[in-house]
Amino acid sequence: MSLLQTIQTGKLQGPPRLLIYGTEGIGKSHFGASAPKPIFVPTEDGLDNIECAKFPLCRSFEDAIHCLDALLKEQHDYRTVVVDSLDWLERLIWDHTCLQHRAEDIEKVGGGYGKGYTIVLTYWRKFIDLLREIRQQRNMIIILLAHAQVRQHVDPETTAFDQFLPKLHKNANALVAEWCDAILMATREYGAAKGEKGGGPRILRCERSATCSAKNRYNLPETLPLNWNALTRAMYGNAVKPTES
Repeated sequence: MSLLQTIQTGKLQGPPRLLIYGTEGIGKSHFGASAPKPIFVPTEDGLDNIECAKFPLCRSFEDAIHCLDALLKEQHDYRTVVVDSLDWLERLIWDHTCLQHRAEDIEKVGGGYGKGYTIVLTYWRKFIDLLREIRQQRNMIIILLAHAQVRQHVDPETTAFDQFLPKLHKNANALVAEWCDAILMATREYGAAKGEKGGGPRILRCERSATCSAKNRYNLPETLPLNWNALTRAMYGNAVKPTES
């Protein structure tokens, strides 16, 4: 077969790759648990009160890799893998990197000067490569959960401003963001009625703004309810979802 015969045309619609981030207790894990037949890869405690299937708590980067490897190679009927959470996984990656390089902390890996934050990308790529194989070979939805942080955003065309974004080092954040189909912020609707409990309904912010980092490849509206069915309706309408084909 010639190389030209391998050319693909048209849209190739695979299972979604989602990064959902937000403040503590907003409902990220409940959102993941509402996806089709989910299995959690937990890197932090917090799932005790959620009815879901989950691996034992990952206490090392190797533990997380073993979980993903099992989903790739062993027989199961799970349709969604939920990593909860990425920022705690990052700590495991840093610990693993320090161990491999015999360094006391990530700042001293590779002799310092920020080299550790570049070296850890090797392990992030290993993690993403496994997720890619799971998505392609097992046709599984990927949901990555993370906490939110506020960081100053510097735009050369405007003044600097504070913005919510996933609680990851900027190098890891850029790598994960590039791979995902959508980065959505879980929060509460702004402008809630005065005195309304909790600050208003829970929503997903789907477009980047001055207040938050977000993106999507599905032409989603600016906001959606923090609800799996609402998200999939917005992504696919009445079309057949990738995991149902």
